[in-house]
Amino acid sequence: MPSFTILIVEDEDAIREMLVMVLDQSNFGSIEATDAEEAQKLLDDKVPDLILLDWMLPGISGVEWARRLKKEPVYKDIPIILLTARGEEEDKIRGLEIGADDYMTKPFSPKELIARIRAVLRRSGKIQGQSQIILGDLLLDTEQHRLTISDKQLEVSPTEFRLMQFFMTHPDKVYTRTQLLDQVWGRSVYIEERTIDVHIRRLRKILEEHGREDLVQTVRGFGYRFSLQG
Repeated sequence: MPSFTILIVEDEDAIREMLVMVLDQSNFGSIEATDAEEAQKLLDDKVPDLILLDWMLPGISGVEWARRLKKEPVYKDIPIILLTARGEEEDKIRGLEIGADDYMTKPFSPKELIARIRAVLRRSGKIQGQSQIILGDLLLDTEQHRLTISDKQLEVSPTEFRLMQFFMTHPDKVYTRTQLLDQVWGRSVYIEERTIDVHIRRLRKILEEHGREDLVQTVRGFGYRFSLQG
């Protein structure tokens, strides 16, 4: 199962298909949009870990959409890498000034793209290295499939591990049960929303053994939030 989801916003079919293939080969999940309007609808339904955004889009330009996102509290922390044929220094500065985290000039090599994505994810605190996610005294190792608190291993099921992986890469944000089901189980699997409550209770019970049940917080009337802040 891919560790991270990348939103690709690119109107050229060939480039978009190439990006999907490159991401898949590096174990990144992807969702696709051809313009800012379609991307916004996807974003409202599923918050990605990073956005690959074409500068020149039909309708609202990529730069303008990025500027709008950075003004929204819910979306401002999503890392953005701009993709464009514009290579002038002035354009690069403009892209970075509106809040983009990196900038790649077309054509670019797939290897460089993946390296840039991983670097941006590391800088944003979503990953440390390629296999470890560290948040406070919590460490989640995706290669060894281990979750520890202060070097003490937690015995969690594969589902609870995926749930913690999502929570640890998306801290301090509130998610509805539907959003958690889509992110952790995927849309292709039909599971009742109350299933998430069962797994949350199990996860809290495990965390409680280490005095950390407060990490997973209930936001009444909306859903759940994972936070180191009590």
